[in-house]
Amino acid sequence: MKYSSLAYAKINISLDIVSKRPDGYHNIKTIMQTVSLSDEIIIECTSGKSINVNTNLPYIPKDSSNIAAKAAEAFFKYANIDGYQVNIEIKKNIPVCAGLGGGSTNAACVLRILDYIFKTGFKRKILEEIAETVGSDIPFCIDGGTKLAEGRGEILTDLPKMPDSHIVICKPGFSCSTPELFERFKREKLHTAPDTEGLIKALGNSDINAIARRMFNVFEDILPHGRDYIESIKEVLLDCGALGAIMTGSGSAVFGLFTDIENAKKAHSKLIETYSECFLVKTINETAPVCELEVSK
Repeated sequence: MKYSSLAYAKINISLDIVSKRPDGYHNIKTIMQTVSLSDEIIIECTSGKSINVNTNLPYIPKDSSNIAAKAAEAFFKYANIDGYQVNIEIKKNIPVCAGLGGGSTNAACVLRILDYIFKTGFKRKILEEIAETVGSDIPFCIDGGTKLAEGRGEILTDLPKMPDSHIVICKPGFSCSTPELFERFKREKLHTAPDTEGLIKALGNSDINAIARRMFNVFEDILPHGRDYIESIKEVLLDCGALGAIMTGSGSAVFGLFTDIENAKKAHSKLIETYSECFLVKTINETAPVCELEVSK
């Protein structure tokens, strides 16, 4: 039997860097939101002792360095399960190195599917604990929705859900290095920071205009290159009626927030003429169910 589920992308409604940690990482404060842009994960378990990964993109690692394989390994270690060969197929649609959590959501989806297959019945908190050992954004992707993430991203607080919105996501033809951006970060050089508390209040009031006004990502101020592309995409989004537009995560994807679907379609049509990785999606507040697929004979 094969099992599949969708792995949804995330966007950062706001992103702040709070401090550098003794372990060399940084404490962040970010509000993340699940969107309908997704990859598909298909898993088949047979007898054996290996974890195999296959993808539709040739440059995605297919060995144990793939974060989906690391998630499977962490699951089996925590659950004390062995004697299985796991074949993981990843059908990529989420742009890589874009700040959309593509690798993280794949890993989280693997954990959810394995929990379903082996009927371990792990609660959300346990899956998040397993996820934390694999990567920083993976705990959020276990449950998704609208959440405040702190620490390295593993300290999660549920927030009032984001009002239903249309999102246009556009990735320019370059990527940003997350380690490089953190290395460039100097708190004293930043001129402004997100109004996280104001954003949380706006979420509580379901005030989409107040949410849009407070969207902010500190990484935009310290980009080593490509800022003109980011600003150009934001300008198109705003000119087409986006309530707000910012870069997500460590970039380089940019998203615009819309309440009018026709305006969102107009923005998407304009951007897709120049950028091949452009998507019209929506906010969602739940993870996809696991489906059972018959093995082809």
